Amino acid sequence: MNPQDPLAQLRDIQLPVTGGWWPPAPGWWLLAILTIAAVLAFAWLWRRQRRKLRWKRSAWSELQQLESKARPAPEWFAALNALLKRAARQSHPEKHPEAMTGQQWIDFLLATAPKDRIASRPVVEAMVTSTWQPRPGAQTEQALAFARTWLEAQS
Repeated sequence: MNPQDPLAQLRDIQLPVTGGWWPPAPGWWLLAILTIAAVLAFAWLWRRQRRKLRWKRSAWSELQQLESKARPAPEWFAALNALLKRAARQSHPEKHPEAMTGQQWIDFLLATAPKDRIASRPVVEAMVTSTWQPRPGAQTEQALAFARTWLEAQS
């Protein structure tokens, strides 16, 4: 090494020390906050939706119980109509279906049915009138099929 040579006195380029992983950059903080907010919002909406449809799950389980005890008796048809009225009260509270009886209740069920309203009319009429007849004119299978399709359509 020549002490007179100024280039010999130069050192290599020194790279700065990296900052490490903590604390993260502001962009990572923002991303973390947005992710937490999104997860909390999703959980809140999911819980709200489940709470809102709790009545529907309850109605389905009660319909399954009625299906297992199906028999052509006025008491059974009364229980089915009561179940449909409770479900209607939850899905259409503004129309006050719990106070409806007879033809008004039949018209309501057909108006809120999703499909085959004309074909469902005899089934619904027989189902509703079977609650006070000594010998029901409705068949339990048809009444259950209508109740299932009606419950599926309610929101």
